[in-house]
Formats: sequence, C-alpha cells, structure tokens
Amino acid sequence: MAHKRALEALDRTMKDLRDNSRPFGGAMILLVGDFHQTLPVIPQSTAADGISACLKLSYLWRYVTKLRLTTNMRVTLQDDPSAELFSNQLLAIGNGSIPVDAATGLISFPPNFCQFASTKEKLIAYFKSVS
Repeated sequence: MAHKRALEALDRTMKDLRDNSRPFGGAMILLVGDFHQTLPVIPQSTAADGISACLKLSYLWRYVTKLRLTTNMRVTLQDDPSAELFSNQLLAIGNGSIPVDAATGLISFPPNFCQFASTKEKLIAYFKSVS
C-alpha cells in the first residue's frame, strides 16, 4: 500500500496541472489493492505510524468509490475444495469475523488453516515432504 501522502501529493499536482479544484483535478483515478493485506511500510516506525499513513485516514478517502470482487478466480479455476476453504478462512480473518481472545487480544487460527513449524529445520522438512 502506498503512503497516503503520495496520493495526496498526486491530488495536489493534478489540481494544479488541470487548473481544477475537484479531487485529482476532476480526473478519474483507479486504485487497486486489497486493504486486508498490508499497511504502508515505514522504516523504524510504530504500528500507530503505519495505521496513520493508511489511505483510509486521508481526506481523499471520502471520494473513493469502493468496488468489491466477489469471486476468487484462482480458487474457481483450480476447482480445489481445500483452496476454497483456505480462501474463505483468509476472508474471515481479514473481515474480522474470527473471534478475538479477550485475555490476549489475539485471534486463534482455525485448526486446519495451515501448518505451523517451530523451527526452520521443521519447515524445510515439511516442504520437502510435500514436493
């Protein structure tokens, strides 16, 4: 994800170039991304810095029309039930519909979500066994 200041700079530049005070100088801008995935990366920052740099906290966010893709084409084309289950689990985590443990503030992954490895050697052994 880009830092919100990058988009705000583009907004100011487009307004100047087009001599138009509407957002982005009246031009349509297409933004593509998955807001479940990544906050902007800011070296040597806190989690709060990353969140405050997010586009959703920009003054421009109110002008964004959000469209949602509803079919995971990779899963559909693979016709793999386990891939569909994994995709649905990822969406549940991203949508915040997995319960949060009140004591720790963390979620618990579904039991069949993925394979966890406690050491690098176990991770390497696992990938050797499935390939």
